[in-house]
Amino acid sequence: MAPFRSGKKATPEQAFQLLKHFCGYRERCHEEVKEKLRSVGVWGADQDTLIAKLIEGDYLNEERFARIYAGGKFRVNKWGRNRIRYELKQKRVSEYCIKKGLKEIDEEEYVAVLTRLTESKYKSLSGHKAIRRDKTISYLMGRGFESDLIRSALKSIASEGE
Repeated sequence: MAPFRSGKKATPEQAFQLLKHFCGYRERCHEEVKEKLRSVGVWGADQDTLIAKLIEGDYLNEERFARIYAGGKFRVNKWGRNRIRYELKQKRVSEYCIKKGLKEIDEEEYVAVLTRLTESKYKSLSGHKAIRRDKTISYLMGRGFESDLIRSALKSIASEGE
């Protein structure tokens, strides 16, 4: 694999072996694979051929990538659907795969996580009620949660505090 590091172009077979390892390490989207191919000097039709070969061998599956990415970012990073959708779009994942990925998020678990994040953020802030509310909304919007769900979570906290 030394030819890649010295700046020489990889042969299609060398590139395929590299990509099998690259895709075997963790799920990848097509754009990440294309970027890797560009980095080893593979362009155009060779790129398309290698990607098709990876798909045929089930090394590359964008729907599977979207499901794992969405589920992981929600469970580990506590991201909302809007943030996950945005990040997948940045990776040029198709709208179909994004929708499939977002279906991996259980609605009850989603609302429970949002409620926990809302409570902890709101309680961690000091100051006037309106300022705490605005800062909590801003925080949750940044994490990618939907504004109607945020308002609902804040109302439940406000009714508990009374």
